[in-house]
Amino acid sequence: MTQRGRARPGSHPGARRRDDEQQRTPTAPRIDLVAARARVRAVIEPVIAQAGYDLEEVNVSRAGRRHVVRVLVDTDGGINLDDVAVVSREISAALDEAEEHGGEVLAGEYQLEVGSPGVDRPLTLPRHWRRNRGRLVAVNGLTGRLVDVDDAGVVLDVDGVTRALTFAELGPGKVQIEFKRLDEADFGDEDDVDDEEDGEGEE
Repeated sequence: MTQRGRARPGSHPGARRRDDEQQRTPTAPRIDLVAARARVRAVIEPVIAQAGYDLEEVNVSRAGRRHVVRVLVDTDGGINLDDVAVVSREISAALDEAEEHGGEVLAGEYQLEVGSPGVDRPLTLPRHWRRNRGRLVAVNGLTGRLVDVDDAGVVLDVDGVTRALTFAELGPGKVQIEFKRLDEADFGDEDDVDDEEDGEGEE
């Protein structure tokens, strides 16, 4: 057993000093991240809903001396930077209020990150499908245009053939990224440019 104050075999005198410095560096308190995520969701979900948004995902992780809380929200029509700022303030206020009333949500400092889901987010709920109407999606081995969504399910246009699928039949869907072909891009009317150049100097 190594005695206190004695350098470990194979180490140099400066090693113990660095070890002591690392031990003195404050670290984030150990918490159950799964339980912490559940506590955060319970606090912020009603606030987000009251503000008119849907809570899509909550994640709590460690980053050095603090915890990082990542929250994804969405709504019909999408969200912008102003929406993110509003939601961030509402979430921060809710977490602070919960802490002040004695209900420990997160131990120690935390960093809050609020954003919207990306296009790679699986379509699993009716509202996900509704918000992607008109896009090309892949689901159940099919790739087609999402032409309609109602309370029962979705309607896809697969190569000109209409396919209706109920939500019970649907697995997780995924939006397909579409890139506009260069030959379809609008580069302006080149003829107009030529006409202007040809007309220069004429009276």
